[in-house]
Amino acid sequence: MARINFGGVIEDVVTAKEFPLKKAQRVLKDEVVAVLGYGVQGPAQAANMRDNGINVIIGQAKEDKQYWKKAIADGWIPGKTLFPIEEAVKRGTIIQYLVSDAAQKLLWPKVKANLKKGDALYFSHGFSIVYKKQTGVVPPNFVDVIMVAPKGSGTSVRRNFLDGSGINSSFAVHQDATGRAMERTLALGIAIGSGFLFPTTFQMEVYSDLTGERGVLMGALAGIMEAQYNELRKHGHTPSEAFNETVEELTQSLIRLVAENGMDWMYANCSTTAQRGALDWRHHFRKAVEPVFAKLYRSVATGKETEIVLRVNSAPDYKVKLGAELKEMRDSEMWKAGAAVRELRPERRKKK
Repeated sequence: MARINFGGVIEDVVTAKEFPLKKAQRVLKDEVVAVLGYGVQGPAQAANMRDNGINVIIGQAKEDKQYWKKAIADGWIPGKTLFPIEEAVKRGTIIQYLVSDAAQKLLWPKVKANLKKGDALYFSHGFSIVYKKQTGVVPPNFVDVIMVAPKGSGTSVRRNFLDGSGINSSFAVHQDATGRAMERTLALGIAIGSGFLFPTTFQMEVYSDLTGERGVLMGALAGIMEAQYNELRKHGHTPSEAFNETVEELTQSLIRLVAENGMDWMYANCSTTAQRGALDWRHHFRKAVEPVFAKLYRSVATGKETEIVLRVNSAPDYKVKLGAELKEMRDSEMWKAGAAVRELRPERRKKK
């Protein structure tokens, strides 16, 4: 591992320099990695491992025709590299449990019944293990229980792999039944194309992940954007002006500067007027949302958030209701304006 200084705190991380792809291939050469679920993370992790020379098969319910057909379209062959869930578990030695959190609870009896001594049960989220009283997911003591959690969507996992940058991932070993759990974990982290790997625990991963996606990464981001857009529109600003000042400049300019060299560098490369205002108002926003984040973290740690997820996402009409909520967002003036703005981007106009 490499020892890196993160803001004064020394952490151990793993990169392809410490654990090269060739080593990962050697560790996994006798393994059959069964990727269960072809929805969000499954397609990306499976494709990256296949491209890296790992023996991969897919486990997907045939009844879910949308994802079964998607797997076939991506080159997985029924009866050869694409199987029903239970058959894939039987054939695999590393079982990547990448169905949704709610589905993990529902499918667990079938998965557990087909696990073999020495298998590794792999997660990309600590949800089912940490909240086992709610999910019922308690692995037998004869399997490794490991995790590699990419810090991004499946789309980003695949896109970053193809452009050579990789996406950062956390990793953890919850149960080492074989004595090989750690090397299996690191090998898989490299095989799926991680930029670098940093250690965590199942509990710390799920607490940070649920807080992050409800907070800055998605929930807070959308809510703050809507609040600013609505305030600008209230005072007579046009949709295009309100959207550009709220979303477009952030996503197409400023956040890229942050990604390159940090927030202070972005500030340094903006006008002095923007610098002064941002430095002053930053503290107002932090103080305003600190109580919200404290409430959010408590809700995650006590299991309230996972109770909601399992109850709502397991409902038979979940997809219908989800579609309606996403449609409401898509059909809002703000995001209709966004669609129009995106079509005016030079790269979109060139394609036309």
